[in-house]
Amino acid sequence: MTHPDLVLLLLADARLPVAGHTQSATLEGALRHGLAEDQVPGYVRTRLRGVTRVEAGTAVAARHAVLAGGPGLVDVERAWAARTVSPALRTASRDQGQALLRLAGRLWPDALLPLAHVERPARATVLGCIAAHLGLGAAALAHLVAYDDVQTVCAAALKLVPLDPVTVAGWVADALTDVAVVALEVAEVQDPADIPAVTAPQIEEWAEAHARTTRRLFRA
Repeated sequence: MTHPDLVLLLLADARLPVAGHTQSATLEGALRHGLAEDQVPGYVRTRLRGVTRVEAGTAVAARHAVLAGGPGLVDVERAWAARTVSPALRTASRDQGQALLRLAGRLWPDALLPLAHVERPARATVLGCIAAHLGLGAAALAHLVAYDDVQTVCAAALKLVPLDPVTVAGWVADALTDVAVVALEVAEVQDPADIPAVTAPQIEEWAEAHARTTRRLFRA
């Protein structure tokens, strides 16, 4: 039997082929349009309170929908889309969802059965299904989503600007308290209507601008 803690380590591994290496969590667009490198920690915190909080709540709601055994994943997906205003952010999440579907199809194909009627699900919805199948708790899942977002931003920062890796590791460590706060806020989400409805307009604007550029290192 797979130990849940080890599964979490696997899913949080940056080497996992789930498209994380193609994503900067919009950091590339932010840096291109005026964000200074010393503002990246603030950018991380802003994403955690906005975009990532929605994603974490969606994953937890999807997990609950699978465990409840009803057709609720379609409602979860609709609630996520309604709260993810930027088309570019929706596309990025769905692209990552496709990559995660490919991985899960190889490792845990039964986890994907509840997604049969969901077309191009968001990454958070797929993660929720995997968590339900593998016995991951709601709080652990929320921590995973929030931590992975922090790591995505910080890993991208090392590729985009000249930074000391020790400094960036410090940014990740400093964000752990905020990661825990987000996880605590969404761990009890069950009804799709309770998924946080928050936005980050500046990040959404940067995401849209980045989606239109033809010169970029990261897709999103």
